[in-house]
Amino acid sequence: MYVKNYRDVQSEPGGADGLTVRWVINASQGATNFAMRVFELEPGKESPFHKHENEHEAFVLAGGGEIETEEETAKLEEGSVIFVPAYVNHRFRNTGLDVLRIIDVIRFPIALP
Repeated sequence: MYVKNYRDVQSEPGGADGLTVRWVINASQGATNFAMRVFELEPGKESPFHKHENEHEAFVLAGGGEIETEEETAKLEEGSVIFVPAYVNHRFRNTGLDVLRIIDVIRFPIALP
């Protein structure tokens, strides 16, 4: 078993200005099928458009913003749940005044097309 406060996991650059990631559960804790990450996106910032070979599920822990695909844009707020199918180009945008904090679960192995 592994139990830890996510704030005690070191944050790393998340691949865009104002974006950080904490790998809170991954292979180093013995996880072999899924990883859990906590992303923090600063106000006024956005992630680049990207897509994954695997689907992923996310939960907005705090803050607000938008998720955008090539077909639509949806509002995000605390408590929102997000499903992004495999190969769907998407990005997150923080339109609020506070940090947008998202819990994200992805399947191993992680692969980018």
